[in-house]
Amino acid sequence: MPASQPISRVNDFVVKFANVNGSGSASANELFARSVLRMGVPVGPRNIFPSNIQGLPTWYEVRISEAGHLGARGGIDIMVAMNPQTWDQDVASIEPGGYLLYDCTKPVPLSKFRSDITVIGVPLTAICNREYTDPRQRQLFKNIIYIGALTALLDMDVPEVEKLIGEQFKGKDKLIQPNVHALHLGRDWVQQNLEHPIGLRLRRSDAVGNRIFIEGNSAAALGAVYGGATVCAWYPITPSSSLAEAFTRHCGRYRVDPETKQGKYAIIQAEDELASIGIVIGAAWNGARAFTATSGPGISLMQEFLGLAYFAEIPAVVVDVQRAGPSTGMPTRTQQCDLFSCAYASHGDTKHVLMLPEDPREAFEFTAMSFDLADRLQTPIFVMLDLDIGMNHRLCKPLEWDDATVYDRGKVMTAADLDAGKEFGRYLDVDGDGIPYRTYPGTHPSKGSFFTRGTSRDRYARYTEEGGPYADNMQRLLKKFSTARDLVPRPVLAYAEKKTRYGVIYYGSTSPAMDEAIHMLVAGGYPLDMLRVRAFPFHHSVDDFIADHDFVFVVEQNRDAQLRSLIVNECGVDPARLVPILHYDGTPITARFIAGSIGEQLDALKVTPLRKVGA
Repeated sequence: MPASQPISRVNDFVVKFANVNGSGSASANELFARSVLRMGVPVGPRNIFPSNIQGLPTWYEVRISEAGHLGARGGIDIMVAMNPQTWDQDVASIEPGGYLLYDCTKPVPLSKFRSDITVIGVPLTAICNREYTDPRQRQLFKNIIYIGALTALLDMDVPEVEKLIGEQFKGKDKLIQPNVHALHLGRDWVQQNLEHPIGLRLRRSDAVGNRIFIEGNSAAALGAVYGGATVCAWYPITPSSSLAEAFTRHCGRYRVDPETKQGKYAIIQAEDELASIGIVIGAAWNGARAFTATSGPGISLMQEFLGLAYFAEIPAVVVDVQRAGPSTGMPTRTQQCDLFSCAYASHGDTKHVLMLPEDPREAFEFTAMSFDLADRLQTPIFVMLDLDIGMNHRLCKPLEWDDATVYDRGKVMTAADLDAGKEFGRYLDVDGDGIPYRTYPGTHPSKGSFFTRGTSRDRYARYTEEGGPYADNMQRLLKKFSTARDLVPRPVLAYAEKKTRYGVIYYGSTSPAMDEAIHMLVAGGYPLDMLRVRAFPFHHSVDDFIADHDFVFVVEQNRDAQLRSLIVNECGVDPARLVPILHYDGTPITARFIAGSIGEQLDALKVTPLRKVGA
């Protein structure tokens, strides 16, 4: 018997699968997550996989939370340990009173277990060897067998699992029954040999509602389609490749002429990232809506072209699915570490617009919006995803689109405008917002033409190296950036129930963990006002929020406090008032980490918790 009381919870626990890359476990583990979802219980799965060859460790974590907490919590309640290489660290990560499910075909020394957890042995290999002779079948069906064992241990709805198997192998009907059989091999063994269910149980609920289950990269790709993109140029790089691949699939459905069956789009896998951003800029200069999907190393290579697009004022959309850097870094780990490289991309004085979505729904919405912003502001727009959003399925509100939407192409002077005598100066600000008018190539046979250049010029695009016109142009670009402040998504503000002198600023994939952490902090007597920034340049409400609090914690997933530095740099804030809370080991930030770190900082600031007397 374990020394600790076994954990007993319903619809509120974390399951983690420890496997080997290339073992075919991914589909089985996802089957488990989707089965829980079909029971009406929210899940937040995260796939942790290596960036190189078959045979290395991989993990799949499923957060189960009827309360709807979808961020990483920290700690594991039941570990399915299928990889001897990582056994020690996997066992160590289990919460006291938690559970360990393992293959007991071969004996494991007692020293490899813990006295404060419940150990559940199922002879998976022996069952496979008895049922199958083909080595590959033994490997693949072992994964389904342990899912079957879990259905008995956790009291899952088996018909839902069987239904999902049928959907998964639709069109390959010969595989359905063998997988259902393997499922019941594991389930039957547990029912015949072990006490079940265990303290962790699943119970049918209706907590999912009308939310959808989708990867951020797929949602962003769909946003590009609805945003009017017809050109995508990209070079494969983890974790953004699936975005371009999803755009290809979506275009095959939505960008094909129903009569001629011809595609009305161009997708180009370029020879490198330099070529891909060059193609995007060329297509956008010609009037197309174009984008590229990349990650940090790609952003590094695109710097000079991005400077050209900024200075020549050419629309472009760049979706940056961030990963851990620098250099190759950790290609399959998540971070929020590209803010500097995107906000100030290229040499010289440049400032770029950043969109900071929190989930797949906002990835869809912000990507679609970015094409309007790129056209209106005539500049590159960056959509800042990361691996945690991009490559993991998330529950989110349904994607919405108004079919009456009319694209905002910005200030485009037509042939009729030119014939009517309107003055055209490619870099002439006539409205005071810093945004000039442009013309598409071939607009008029004799009017409205200009020379596109990356060198200094005057308001009429005429080459000059005089200081006055150069400074005038640079100041206008700054005014245009200021105009963007009121066009981008505004921050989301949430006040604590009790008045507090302290606040927290966060963004992006930190959001679900932050939403849970705030409950922990309130329970500990630390109410905080919250501000989620959704874009750069920062709206004036960011300055107001900071001014209204003595100290503001800035929570982000990078080493150098990049969001905090941007706020200090752009808002002129005293750095001492912004307290960094930094997480950068490549794993998603957890609610426990946020609550613990902020709690320690508040203690260090000698803050008296707002507890009732005698509590």
